[in-house]
Parts: sequence; C-alpha cells; structure tokens
Amino acid sequence: MKRFGNLVACVLPALMLLATAALAAPAQAPLPRDSVYQLPATLTDQDGKTWDWRSKRGTPQVVAMFYTSCQYVCPLIVDSGKAVEHALSEGERAKLGILLISMDPARDDPEALLSVARKRKLDGARWSLASPAPDNVRGVAGVLGVRYRELADGEFNHTSALVLLDRDGRIVARTEQIGSQLDPEFVAEVRRVLAH
Repeated sequence: MKRFGNLVACVLPALMLLATAALAAPAQAPLPRDSVYQLPATLTDQDGKTWDWRSKRGTPQVVAMFYTSCQYVCPLIVDSGKAVEHALSEGERAKLGILLISMDPARDDPEALLSVARKRKLDGARWSLASPAPDNVRGVAGVLGVRYRELADGEFNHTSALVLLDRDGRIVARTEQIGSQLDPEFVAEVRRVLAH
C-alpha cells in the first residue's frame, strides 16, 4: 500500500500539470470545408525542410505555382509577389506569407529553389519556395485553380495567378495580372484579410 501511495504522489502532480497545460492550450478549430488545407500536401522548401502545408494555417498567404527553370512568365510571377509586398506597410508585410509552389519537383530541389530566392533577393522570413511530393502536384494545382501541362521540351504551359488565402486556407481573392504592375483590387483584399 505504501508503494502505491508513493506512485500516486509521483504521478499525480505530473497528471495535474498535463491537465493544466491541455486546458491552457487553445484547441484549434477544425478546418473549414472550403480550405485548400483539406488536401494533405507535403512540401520541401529552399532550406531543405519538409513540412505539411497546413503548417501555414494562421498566417494569410499569397500563393502561386511556378518552376525555377522558367525564363518568361515565372519571373513575372515573382515580380507580382514583390509588388504586392512593396505595396504593404512594414507591419502588414510582417503578417503575410508568400508561398511559391513548384510544378516541377523533379528538377526543383532545395538548391534550385534557394538559387532563385537568392538571385531575386526574396526574404526567407516571408517567402517560401517549395516543391511538393510528385504525387501532390496535381492536387495542389487543382485546389488553387492552376492548370498546367508539361511540354515535350520539359517546359510547362500553365496558369499564371496569385491566389490569396486567409488564415484558414480559404481562397478569398485571385489575380492573373502579373508583373510589377499592381492589381489594386487584389492588394485591397490582401489588406482586408490582414486587418482581421
């Protein structure tokens, strides 16, 4: 009986600590049905880190699909992200993530992604360049409304768009106006989402 009392004396404080921690930690609400994060997707970024894209939940994201060897449209997609970023105040920029997802994971390894990030001077605190697992590419493109087709020469025909996700991964705005010219309606939506 004494042994049992010692066990209770040791275990009870630990259980109470766990219960207190569980009560203190806010439970995350289930994802909305229309969240793109309903689709499981694993991404590997320019730093070689692999993560579930649902880890971006909680921070609004401007998302686009691209590939690093693209010489024409994809650099304009990066320009579009930079233009949105520059249109925001420093405080607004700190609350927004920009996620570029490759449609060419076979070639877009962390080294290729990092090369683009460095060449384009993209702030790693806000910009994530990432490749999905090969079997996730179509699903990610589908939920973002991006159409693409690989050509015989290894290039891609693809939709060029920026997609704004709210904190829960719901699509709230989209623009196909790319380049350094801002889409004022898209920027207004970014500001609106950041204000909530």
